[in-house]
Amino acid sequence: MTITIVDAKLYIPPARSKAVVRPRLLERLNEGLQGKLTILSAAAGYGKTTLASEWLSVCGRRAAWLSLDAGDNDPARFLTYLFAACRSIGVNLGEGVYALLQSPQPPPIESLLTALLNEISSESEPSILVLDDYHVISAEPVNQAVIFLLEHLPPQMHLVIATREDPVLPLPRLRVRHQLTELRASDLRFNASEAAEFLGRVMGLALSAEDVMLLESRTEGWVAGLQLAALSMQGRNVTTGFIQSFTGSHKFVLDYLIEEVLQQQSTNIQAFLQFTSVLDRMCGPLCDAVLGEDSEGSPHSSGQRTLEYLEHANLFLIPLDNERRWYRYHHLFADSLRERLSQGICPLKGEAERTVSELHIRASKWYEDNGFELEAFHHAAAAGDIKRAARLIEGEGMPLLFRGAVTPVLNWLQAMPGEELDAIPSLWVMYASALLMTGRLSGVEQKLQAAEQALHGAVQDVKTRDLIGHIASIRATLAVSKHQADLIVAESRRALEYLHPDNLPVRAAAAWTLGYAYQLQRERGLAGAAYNDALSVSKRIGHVMITIMATLGQGNIQEAGNQLPAAAGSYLRVLEWAGDPPLPVACEAHLGLARIYYEWNEWDTAMLHGQQSILLAGQFEDSDREVAGKVLLARLKLAQGEVSEAAAILEQADHFARRRHYWTQIPHIAAVQVPVMLHQGNLEAAAILAEKHGLPLSQAKVNLARGDTAAALAVLEPVLRQAAVKGRQDERLKGMILYAAALYKCGDQSGAAHTLAEALRIAEPGGCIRSFVDEGPEAERLLRGAELPGEMLDYRNKLLVAFAVETTPASQTGSSRHQVQSDQPLFENLSGRELEILKLIAQGLSNREIGDRLFLALSTVKGYNRNIFDKLQVSRRTEAIARARTLGLL
Repeated sequence: MTITIVDAKLYIPPARSKAVVRPRLLERLNEGLQGKLTILSAAAGYGKTTLASEWLSVCGRRAAWLSLDAGDNDPARFLTYLFAACRSIGVNLGEGVYALLQSPQPPPIESLLTALLNEISSESEPSILVLDDYHVISAEPVNQAVIFLLEHLPPQMHLVIATREDPVLPLPRLRVRHQLTELRASDLRFNASEAAEFLGRVMGLALSAEDVMLLESRTEGWVAGLQLAALSMQGRNVTTGFIQSFTGSHKFVLDYLIEEVLQQQSTNIQAFLQFTSVLDRMCGPLCDAVLGEDSEGSPHSSGQRTLEYLEHANLFLIPLDNERRWYRYHHLFADSLRERLSQGICPLKGEAERTVSELHIRASKWYEDNGFELEAFHHAAAAGDIKRAARLIEGEGMPLLFRGAVTPVLNWLQAMPGEELDAIPSLWVMYASALLMTGRLSGVEQKLQAAEQALHGAVQDVKTRDLIGHIASIRATLAVSKHQADLIVAESRRALEYLHPDNLPVRAAAAWTLGYAYQLQRERGLAGAAYNDALSVSKRIGHVMITIMATLGQGNIQEAGNQLPAAAGSYLRVLEWAGDPPLPVACEAHLGLARIYYEWNEWDTAMLHGQQSILLAGQFEDSDREVAGKVLLARLKLAQGEVSEAAAILEQADHFARRRHYWTQIPHIAAVQVPVMLHQGNLEAAAILAEKHGLPLSQAKVNLARGDTAAALAVLEPVLRQAAVKGRQDERLKGMILYAAALYKCGDQSGAAHTLAEALRIAEPGGCIRSFVDEGPEAERLLRGAELPGEMLDYRNKLLVAFAVETTPASQTGSSRHQVQSDQPLFENLSGRELEILKLIAQGLSNREIGDRLFLALSTVKGYNRNIFDKLQVSRRTEAIARARTLGLL
């Protein structure tokens, strides 16, 4: 008996001439040939068939291909086509086998398969058998036949199964024995480069890299989604707008998913999918809560079991953890489900009246009961339940926006009608607070006045008084941005008077603003105590924003006290808490780090933080932080010898500050303009500017440049006395360096050495360098000539190294260092170890530190130093650094 085989069932689709070559997957498939089975398991449209056919065209093995359909659940039909597929690669059982399959009582399946396996074993060439669309197989006899085939499969053949859902096969056993290769949706999804090739070369679209990345993100690499989007874009002139709006509700995508996926499921599964599509993520108990009871009062099937079924069936469900508790739907699939839900399409009778709002409220209640307040708010807002959303925003003693949820809360408030906010005045206050936290300062006062108007005439009960206190706290914070110390103090104290004792979040904010006012008044002890109070509360209750602001305040005080490593640690913690992308307030941490790295003479790092600070400061609507960043940038340019660039930046900053009325920044600008003018030789203009803005340190610099040491000393003495009394170590250090230089210049070497030693003791713990180097030749001569205690010599040498590598003209003049011809070549090259030690010397490390770093004895390091100096023809460290830089060794 001759059996006629339908060609399509045995047809192996050739690799498309324009197919995307995916080496990463082809390599995985080739590696899988070491085992028995390869599974390509993913939802519809992930390119399983295309990938398999492409692989077969290049792998070099004979391949038998069988495309399955529902009729193949008949064991006889399945075996008929299976044997025919094997015959196409030379494995021939003879016509008698087909006759047996058609007989009324065919022999046992195992005996027929044994005959097939024997034939395969006799083959010398390896081969591959592909069973495509295996998800249509539900008959247990057919599954058992494939299991028998797998268990006895000879090494000459490898089985490939392409399926939309995992087959009922002993996959765990094969996995443990390393006999199984699995490619799933996460593997099959196109990455950015593959998507670019597919959209460009295959689909013929000329898209920008940004558009490709956006589309790949929208479709999550789902090949069918990319293709459907490409088909929708063909003939369009503007594609970016389409891509941005591309969702699962687009006709092609919606039709495909409904026909290929949704309508293949039972009505109960369709209902589960649609009802749970309101969830961004889901777990079994949450699904149970959202679905509730059916129209007859009976609970729906277990949410957890249904999720496990959906994952097994590859129904666009993506696990979010390794425990398989939380899941989400593929974005386009979720969009399609929500579109049908919004149209009122319901597959279950009696369930059509279930509204989307009802589903959201059920989800909100479950999330709130389980401690997920932000998610509870999201669903309350989606349901349009304003009172519930407002209650959730206020939180249980900790408003949501103080816990990092500023953006979603602000977005919701911006969409609310004014009359709805008037009905709940606390929402106006939350609105103002959210604007303040995101740097949109111009609209804050308007929202506070709206809150006060809504409260007008209300009984001043405990809740009303607390709201009045909150308004005062926000006004105090608004005054912080303008550095208005008196107003900050008044509003902070009003806030603490009115706020309820249990309102710890806002009381912590008032403590912080009070600390900032003290800092402006240069009462650093009081400021530090207030910041500590704010931190102790904010950390205990999880108030992220006040924790950030109080830590910034602590960092400022540590920096002013020359505790630079501690200050850097504070600023870095702020950057961790500020998130990614960071809140605008992170500009202050970047600015602090820029100042510190500048002081440490690490220009590149300082520049990076300075630029990031300016970038973030630009997100504020009305803040002088951008000016502060530009002043720091000008200092960096000046230190690099770019005097004209520094002057231009300062002129721009001065113009911007005056136009915006940032008057507190004008003296800071002037303090950098003075040394710029001194570099330019404009002493008179520098003197006028320093006197105009009351800058004693700048006046001392001008006097030293004029050679008037007596005037410099007279200006500095009261500054040093006040700095010592008030504990202002930063001012004291800078003043002492200038004071010592003036004493040295007028011949008081003993007094200069004593003052310099004290300055070095203050500077060394913080690693201060630029405070000395910025004073130029006077400070360098002082460091070289003063007799210092032995414990100060290493630090002095570190500073002299910094002077030696300084690139500004001032750093190259007035020195008694031994001169070396810059173009004179070395008679003997430095060894690798000597170069290594030279680089550590350039970093300012002492001999002992170098020994510790390289595990060398101190005497060995000194020996290397002598060799280095001899080869460079110098006699000291600073000369070695200068000579090495000239020769390009550093």
